Amino acid sequence: MRRRKNNNKYKKILLVILFILLICAICYIIYNCINANKNKSLYNDIMPDKTTDDLSKVTSEFTEKVKELQKENTDIKGWIRIEDTNINYPLLQTDNNDYYLTHNYKKEKSSYGSIFINSNCNIKDDKTNVIIYGHDMKDNQMFKDLIKYQDKEFYEQHPIIKIATEENENNYEIISAFKSRVFYQDETNVFRFYQYYNFDNENKYNEYISNCKKIQLYDTGKTATYGEQLITLITCEYSQENGRMVVVAKKVQ
Repeated sequence: MRRRKNNNKYKKILLVILFILLICAICYIIYNCINANKNKSLYNDIMPDKTTDDLSKVTSEFTEKVKELQKENTDIKGWIRIEDTNINYPLLQTDNNDYYLTHNYKKEKSSYGSIFINSNCNIKDDKTNVIIYGHDMKDNQMFKDLIKYQDKEFYEQHPIIKIATEENENNYEIISAFKSRVFYQDETNVFRFYQYYNFDNENKYNEYISNCKKIQLYDTGKTATYGEQLITLITCEYSQENGRMVVVAKKVQ
């Protein structure tokens, strides 16, 4: 009899625990949904109008938007977009590369962070490899669509990255896409793609291009020559420890 009472007691405790876990799970899902919608609305509210087919007008709207946003936050250096994808965001930069991992363009705390440029890079300097980071979010926001460049067909449909500054908008033609990882300090003879910031000589530039080509997922048929500015887009990729998905592109006329 006592054993049956004890069993009933344990069952009640277990049910209470399961109920609490269920409530916690529901709260977690609701919290994530609210966060996702909040982040999406944040950027939808500042999206330039693209209802026109006039490309020069579209370009002008993005450069004007950058000027407008810079009045609110001087860390805004431009706007990055890839047509027909969810990558369509202002570009941030500060001297602390960790800051915009956890803050939006309004400098509010956010798990989505921002799309941001490495502090060592200068987007207006053609000798710079402009390294740009963004989170790989499960709900397809931020740099999630960068993962799709694992598929050559997706690359062929989206070969151009556009970056607007307050002065103009430039097209960048993708030349390589690859998966790699962040290497430990004691590892030698590895390609630390994330440390190639500036190209003050042609050998260093060619070394970077050569290494990117060696590990690319497919042949784009494109390359770059010294003097053409590069951008390198990086996001997390989870097929390996410290994995990264990387897309490299060159500035074109």
